[in-house]
Amino acid sequence: MAAVHVVRRLREAGDWQREMDSILETLCGAMDCQRGILFRLRELPGQGFAQSVAAYWINPRFGGELASPTVIMQSVVNSDPLLERLAEDERQGKIFAGHTRDLEGFLRTDFEKQHIKSFLSVSVFAHGHLWGTLAVNDCVNEREWTDEEEATLHIVALAIGDAIERSLSDAHASEVIRRTMLQASLDAIIVIDETGSIIEFNPAAEKMFGYQRSDILGKDLLDTVVPEYYRKGYVSGAEYMSGRGAPMVGQRIETVTQNAAGEVFPIELTATEMRVADRRLIFGSIRDLRDKLRAEEEIGRQREKLHQNEKMAAMGSLLAGVSHELNNPLAVVVAQSTLLHEFASDPQTKVRAEKVRAAAERCGRIVKSFLSMVRLHPAAQAETDLNQVVRAALEVTAYGARSTGIIIDTDFASGPLLAMADADHVTQVAANFLINSQHALAGIGGDRLIKVRTFRSDRGNPCFSVEDNGLGVPEAIRSRIFESYFTTKPVGVGTGIGLSISKSIIERHNGNVWFEEVLPRGARFVV
Repeated sequence: MAAVHVVRRLREAGDWQREMDSILETLCGAMDCQRGILFRLRELPGQGFAQSVAAYWINPRFGGELASPTVIMQSVVNSDPLLERLAEDERQGKIFAGHTRDLEGFLRTDFEKQHIKSFLSVSVFAHGHLWGTLAVNDCVNEREWTDEEEATLHIVALAIGDAIERSLSDAHASEVIRRTMLQASLDAIIVIDETGSIIEFNPAAEKMFGYQRSDILGKDLLDTVVPEYYRKGYVSGAEYMSGRGAPMVGQRIETVTQNAAGEVFPIELTATEMRVADRRLIFGSIRDLRDKLRAEEEIGRQREKLHQNEKMAAMGSLLAGVSHELNNPLAVVVAQSTLLHEFASDPQTKVRAEKVRAAAERCGRIVKSFLSMVRLHPAAQAETDLNQVVRAALEVTAYGARSTGIIIDTDFASGPLLAMADADHVTQVAANFLINSQHALAGIGGDRLIKVRTFRSDRGNPCFSVEDNGLGVPEAIRSRIFESYFTTKPVGVGTGIGLSISKSIIERHNGNVWFEEVLPRGARFVV
C-alpha cells in the first residue's frame, strides 16, 4: 500500500523534489526504517563520478545520534574494490542489500559512523541512464530484507525515475523554447545580473554590437555597450540601468549605445526586471533605430522634393502667364522698331531703332529661356548644339554676374557641338552651375572670374565645363556634394537639390558629371 500511495503522489506532484522528504518519511515508516536517502550520481569534468545527496529523511527520535549521509567522490571509489564493484552493480540495476558487519573498507567505516545495521538500495534510472540510488537503512536491528520490501523500494525507484523524466522533459522543453526565442529574435537581447555582468547575449546582439557571445559573457554592461560619456559616476551596468532619478527598467525609451568599434548609435530599449531563484536579472530588448531615422529623413527629403516640385510648377504657371503678357508688347516693340529702322531717313535714328529691336529680341530670348527651365515636360532628346545650350544659360544668368562685377570668360568649340539631348534640361544644368559659381564668388575679394568652356573630350564626346576662382569645395565634403539636400550655402540661399537634380538629368542622358579641383583655388564642374 505504501508503494501505491507514493507512486500516486509522485504522479500528481507538480515538483517531485518538493515531495521527496515526505515520500521518504512515508516509505521508511512503512518499512520500519530510521533513515531514507535519495542519492544523485553526477559526472564531474575531469574527476569522474561523484555521489551526492539529493534528499534524505531521518527519524526525529534518532536525529541527534545518526550522522548525515556521506558524499562519495570518484577518488574514494577508485581506492576501494568494494565501492568499485558496487558502482558497477548500480549501473546494472542490481539491488545492494546486507549488514554492515559483513562489509569492509571505506563502506564499513562509513556505515558504522552512521549507526547503520542493515541497508537496502536500488538504482534509479532516468532516460535510460543511471541517475542515482534510493536507499533505506535500519539503524536499530540487523534484518533480512523481504522480497516484498525489495519490490516496494524498486517500484518507488521506478516512480521517481518517471517523475525525473517528466521534470527533465518539461525543463528541456522550456529551455528549448527559451533558446529558440532568443536565437530567432530580430531584436538584440542582453540579460544582466544584479552585479551588471552580462549573462545572455543573443545572435542579433552579436550582429548589432560586433561582440562574440563567448567574449562578452561575464563582462560588465557599463564597460562594453554603454557610451563612455554616460559611464561617469556609475559603478556597474546594473546601477546604470536603475538610473539616478530616471530608471530605465520597466520603460521603453530611446537612447544611444556603443558597439565594439566604438561607434555610438541610437536605439530603442525595453528593459524588464526578472526574479529568478532569488536573483535579480534585467532583460533588455534592443532595436537599432538607424534605419528608422534614415527612413524618416528620406521621407522628409521626399516631402521637401515634392514641395520644390510644387513651387516649380507654380513658377512655371506664373512665367507662362508673364511670358504671354510680355511677348505681346515685345512683339509690338520689335515690329515698330523694324518699321522705324526701315523708314527713317536719319542715320542716327536708324542706329537707335536697331538697338531698340535688338534689346527687345534679347528680352524675348530671356523670357523663352526662363520658360524652358521651369516647364514641366518629359525629356525629349534631339540633336542639340551644346554651344547654343550654354549660351542660353549665360543669357539667363548674365545679369547676376554683371551686377556683382564678376567677369565671365567663354571659350566655345568651333562649329556646332552636337549631342543627343533635351535642350531645356541641359540648359537648366548649365544655368545651375553658373548660379553656383556666382554664389561661390560672393564676398570674395580681388578679381572674380567664371570660365565657361565647350569642347570635345579625348574620346570625342561633347562636353562643357563651368569653373570659378572661389574658395573651392573642402575635401571632407566632396563625396557628398551631389547628395540630395546637402548644401553649404546659408539658410534661404540654397536648397541642396540643384547638383543632385543636375546629376540625375545628365545620367538620364547617359552622360557623366564630376567635380575637379582648381589650383591655387577654385572649383570646376564638368559635363
